[in-house]
Amino acid sequence: MEFKVILEYDPEEKCWVTYVPGLDNISTWGKSREEALRNTEEAITGYLEALKKDGLPFPAQKSIETVNIVVAL
Repeated sequence: MEFKVILEYDPEEKCWVTYVPGLDNISTWGKSREEALRNTEEAITGYLEALKKDGLPFPAQKSIETVNIVVAL
């Protein structure tokens, strides 16, 4: 299965944070981009395994798009 992941750097915490919109916005983090993505893969796997164990359906894939919006100040 493939999921869209939002990855952003948090300069205050000095870490990378991820969100998976297609899975109830589960979130994790890592000190490096690579660590955050590894942690995200583990979180996704754990989430899906829990659904399977509980006999719950996998969520339907959402159509997710990111766009840039320019705002003048």
